[in-house]
This record gives sequence, C-alpha cells and structure tokens, in this order.
Amino acid sequence: MSVISQDGVPLHPAPRPIDHEAEVSSRTMRRVLTASFMGNFVEWFDYASYGYLATVIALVFFPEIAPSTALLATYALFAISFVIRPIGGIIWGGIGDRIGRRTALSASILIMSGATTLIALLPGYAQIGIWAPIALLLLRMVQGFSAAGEYAGAAAFISEYSPPGKRGFYTSLVPASTAAGLLAGSLMSAGLFALLDASQIQSYGWRIPFLLAFPLGLVGLYIRLKLEDTPKFREMEARQPLDAMPVGTIFRDYRRQIIIAIGVTCLNAVGFYLILSYMPTYLITEMGLGETESFIAVSLSLVVYCFSIFAMGRLSDRFGRKRVLITASVLFILLTLPLFRLLDGASFATIVAVQIAFGILLTVNDGTLPCFLTEIFPTKVRYSGFAFSFNTANAIFGGTAPFVATWLIGVTGSKLAPAWYLVAIAVVALIAMALARETKGQPLPD
Repeated sequence: MSVISQDGVPLHPAPRPIDHEAEVSSRTMRRVLTASFMGNFVEWFDYASYGYLATVIALVFFPEIAPSTALLATYALFAISFVIRPIGGIIWGGIGDRIGRRTALSASILIMSGATTLIALLPGYAQIGIWAPIALLLLRMVQGFSAAGEYAGAAAFISEYSPPGKRGFYTSLVPASTAAGLLAGSLMSAGLFALLDASQIQSYGWRIPFLLAFPLGLVGLYIRLKLEDTPKFREMEARQPLDAMPVGTIFRDYRRQIIIAIGVTCLNAVGFYLILSYMPTYLITEMGLGETESFIAVSLSLVVYCFSIFAMGRLSDRFGRKRVLITASVLFILLTLPLFRLLDGASFATIVAVQIAFGILLTVNDGTLPCFLTEIFPTKVRYSGFAFSFNTANAIFGGTAPFVATWLIGVTGSKLAPAWYLVAIAVVALIAMALARETKGQPLPD
C-alpha cells in the first residue's frame, strides 16, 4: 500500500509485486542465464584444472617427497583452500544482501581470475624452494574466498528472476555450468597428457589452463555489468531498510534452515568432488588406467551430467524439491558400493558406464539443490544463508573429499573405502531432507 500524507495525497507509491511472467522478458532472462553460466564456468574450470593436474602439481611443488605423500600434500592444499569458504560466504553474502547480487558476483569473478592467473606464473620448488608451496597455498585460499560467493550468488540471481513454475529448471543451470567448467578442465587435461610428454607437462603444460582464466574472467565480468540487479532485490530495497547484519540474522532467526541446508549439501559436496574431480586420480592410481583414458571417462560422464541435470530441475518443478532430494540420497545409499565394485578389473567401456551412472545419480541431487536452498531463506538473507550453508558443507566435506578418500584407502587398504564414505554422507543428507518442508510452487519468501 502507498504511504499517505495527512491531506490524503500519496507521498510515494509502494512497489507493486513483481509479475515475473509479464515483466522479465525472454531476452533479459537469457542474459541472466548467460552471466550466471559464464561466472560459474570460469570458477570451476579453475578448480578442475587444479584437481585434474594434481599429480603433476605434486611433482612441481613437492618434488623431494614420495609420490603418494606429495599427492596427499597437494590434496591437503586443495582442502585447506576450502577452510576460508565459510568466511567468504559470510562476506560475499553480506555484500550481496546489503549492496546487491550483481556487485558481489562481479567482484568475485574478478578476484578468482586474478588469483588463478598468478598460479600460472608461480615458480616451482626447484626455483624458490619452500616458498613455492606457500605461495600456492595463499593463492588457493584467495580462490576459495572468491568461489564462496559464486555458486550461491548465481543461484540467488537466477531464482529471483525466474517464474515460480520454472525456478527448478532455470536454477539447474548453476550446477550445469560448474560441470561444464569441469568438463573443459578435463578435456584440456586429457589433451595435455596426450600431446605433451612428462617433462613438457611439468615445465609449462600444467600452467596453460590457469593462464586462460584471465580472459575468460573478463568476458564474464563484462556480461554481468550489463545487467540490472534482480527484481526481488530491487523490490526489497525500495520497500524496507536492508539488513545491516544479515549473518547475525541467519544465526538468530534461521538456525533450523542452516542445519538442514548444511546436511543436504553434504551429499553434493562429497559426491561432486569425489565423482567429478577426484575420480580421474582414483582411476589412475588405484585402477591402473592411463591418464588419457581416465580423463575421457570422466569427460563423457560430465557431458551426460550437463544435459541430464536440466531434466532433474524440471522434475523438481513437477514433483517437489523434497521428494527429488530424498530420492537422490536413497539412490546413493543403494547403488554406490555396487558401482564401485564394478570398477575393479573392468574394461574401459564398463568404467565409462559406471562414470555415467554416477553422473546421473549426482544430477538427481545437484539439479534440485540450488533451487531448494534459495527457497528456504527470505530475500533479505537469501544470499547469506545460502552462501554460509553451502560453503560450510563444502569446506568440511567437499574440499576434504579427495584427501579423505586417499587417506582411507591408505589406512584400510581397501579400494572401496571412498564408496563407504559416500554412502555415510548420503545417510546424513537423507536425515536432513526428512526434516525439511516442501518449497515447490511457493513464492520466494520475503
């Protein structure tokens, strides 16, 4: 309603509700989706390059220790960079909820591109000794800080532009873009191993993917700066004072949502980094598969993932977020161990089939999760609640997944140890979703 003066004259009109179907043109929606896709693609292309080239990076930065220990050290750096992500989630969430989604997303892609480019220029251990892995750690932490704002911000950005009946479908672009980044990283890594010999990869080949970050980041930044902030954020900004401390609000008023969000995101965190990032290393070190073949297997899985995830987003629009996310947890509990057992001594065709099956399983969860997380927090703290929950789960479970998997195999002597870990995480996610409420078909809460 409008604010009325004493003589009955409206002082200013209250903002009318946003009619998404009428007011967000298809052209604007395409630009929103392109901007969100590009940013996530760049962020996860950078992350994928590190994960897929871990064995080479271990030799460059830890050449004086045993290969298995060097690989653990490389994955430890991968995990440590995630420690800063909850802090990054709080900071980026605060910027996104107080200043605007577009501002946070534009800054995050610029920082990520700069840090990744500097990694490409780092001298190795042979040149500067212990300072090489220290510098790598610092830049990985900058990457982690930047990535903390990307996934949550892109999901919030898309969902606040989307019509309610298509919100699941549109937000599924966020995990699809991360998989596309992983796919590009996987294909580039496969190409490097196929075209270069070991000495060439160690001297300069591993740097090539990181050098591509800067021009890609500038393209993503340009696209984002051409967009307005979301209708939801602009409506809230016009209607009420913005929350000065959104992080305090989520801890005070939305603890239940945070616990559920962290619990259900665990499956995404462990599944994503085990299946799509760690798996090439697992196939090489544990199954004896060649580097090129292992990357081809993962790349084929990622192609299927990119296309099938949109179908899962549509299913969540039809059947509900809760039902689809519970189904994902149950499928992982039932099928993870049998699929891992098929890998031992399998033919290349069987390995590809298993990878594709895992990719489809993961899309059941990942295609629905970003939409669910945007729908359980209100507009004033949506970015903060999503970013903190998602990044906390990824810091604790996602970034450590390759390290934990490698460590579990070493401790137990069993190649199935990562599978048991994934099953346990799926049980946690199932319990979290059992406690959640359905959010499908409802307006985004204010």
